[in-house]
Amino acid sequence: MKLRHISYIAIAAIGFASCEPEFDNPVEDGGYFDQGSADFTTYVALGNSLTAGYADGALYIRGQENSFPNILAQQFMQVGGGEFTQPLMNDNLGGLLLGGNQIAAPRLKLTLVEGSPSPVPVDGTPTTEVTNTLSGGFNNMGVPGAKSFHLLAPGYGNVAGVQTGQANPYFVRFRSAENTTVLEDAVAQNPTFFSLWIGNNDVLSYATSGGIGVDQTGNFDPSTYGPNDITDPNVFGGAYTQIVDGMISAGASSGVVLNIPDVASTAFFNTVPTQPISPADLEGQLATLNGTYAQLNQAFAFLGVPERSIQFSESGPSGLVVKDESLPDMSAQLTAVLTGAGVPPAQAQIFGQQYGQARQTIYEPELVTPSDTSDDADRTDYEDLILLTTSSVIGVVNEDRVATLVGMGVPQAEAAQLSINGITYPLEDQYVLIKAEQDEVAAATTAYNQTIKAITDANNLAFVDANALLDQLANGGLSLEDGTFLTSEFATGGAFSLDGIHLTPRGYAFIANEIIKAIELKYEAEIPNVNVGQYSEGPALY
Repeated sequence: MKLRHISYIAIAAIGFASCEPEFDNPVEDGGYFDQGSADFTTYVALGNSLTAGYADGALYIRGQENSFPNILAQQFMQVGGGEFTQPLMNDNLGGLLLGGNQIAAPRLKLTLVEGSPSPVPVDGTPTTEVTNTLSGGFNNMGVPGAKSFHLLAPGYGNVAGVQTGQANPYFVRFRSAENTTVLEDAVAQNPTFFSLWIGNNDVLSYATSGGIGVDQTGNFDPSTYGPNDITDPNVFGGAYTQIVDGMISAGASSGVVLNIPDVASTAFFNTVPTQPISPADLEGQLATLNGTYAQLNQAFAFLGVPERSIQFSESGPSGLVVKDESLPDMSAQLTAVLTGAGVPPAQAQIFGQQYGQARQTIYEPELVTPSDTSDDADRTDYEDLILLTTSSVIGVVNEDRVATLVGMGVPQAEAAQLSINGITYPLEDQYVLIKAEQDEVAAATTAYNQTIKAITDANNLAFVDANALLDQLANGGLSLEDGTFLTSEFATGGAFSLDGIHLTPRGYAFIANEIIKAIELKYEAEIPNVNVGQYSEGPALY
């Protein structure tokens, strides 16, 4: 079978806007502002990439200048706030070098690919060398990639640990000493006010990797965790408590915290449709493809699992073929049934192995009419999320699988036909977040957010429900007071940058205003809002 590469990121009617920061927001004449019971003299922001100003898949100067803490600091200056410093990157390219070797890629940009705007890396070589450590303390202590417990880890800024994953290259750039912690360096700034948005990565890395990590709930030793694992809620709670207590003990009499958004509300998981294959995509091979699957589907029916049948529609969209590791592996049974039906043993074994845990994706339960006499109703539970990055592999021949099949004696041409990602070869775990994995993420997120709210209330801090805000962006969008309308739509919604996870300048300005609202409510303050519409909505062709 010959199948062209399928592009699912069709972006229409994009407003290409400037990426320059907008800090000179006018304040109405005669306005009266007051810090209330808060003290913004020394504002320190703790967190991860969302705090650092990460956007478009990288950290770069313009993104940092439009970080929500930097936006907030400009407004705080009008009510007594002091200077706000950030560990700026060397350029607007993004990416990192370690000993002259690139270890992090430049940011993404939009460019025309086969006639459609698509995100691609910016051309050029990064100039930010990790080992060139910046001097002086910094108010923005956002560290891209950091999980909750990382803020307490000695040596998290030791360059010797970067290659082994024990240290973070972004923190290496601005830590005060090799064995210090992020919290210790934050405390050293003698904060009077702090913001804390941490915990996203404790579930996000698991989700964005398609669930290839481990849910470590019940394991209280984070030193044994892998980079894509879900943090145990008790470990998260202990780390969060220490962070908040540390900032308060250091003199921060007031602060604001944000909870953890549902990963499913981000553009990263809501751009590639779960049923993206149209008849036209199969280039006249539809009948042959369905004919090939017909015998396999008969075997599924014989084994009592007709809901696993694979068929591509002749008139509408069809789901992707995926490997669902939560399903019982029926490789041996399939092989036996196919052999009994007359399929050559070698071919039956290949089919049994390849489709032993296979099914098609489905998102909307109403598209399925369950049978009254089978377990088809179970299929309505499949609400898969396809990763944004998966778009680049759908419909592409999996060369590793081809090599394996050729090694098993399958002719090259036939091996290629059996190795088309999502069509004839089931998409592997790292490309799809299945329902079972989503449930793990949701359970951890709920537990983290309960902890955050409890600690917030116990310490009388301001609180922003980021989970609810991003949910609103994903479900209809939000109309702001200045007339701006934001949604979670990839590239066109105004809120999410080109990586689908991090925000645009406009998105960060929106979060800054929500933080201001929470501060005003808790501390009886009057702080000027920012005009969200004056910030770049991205993306831009540059």
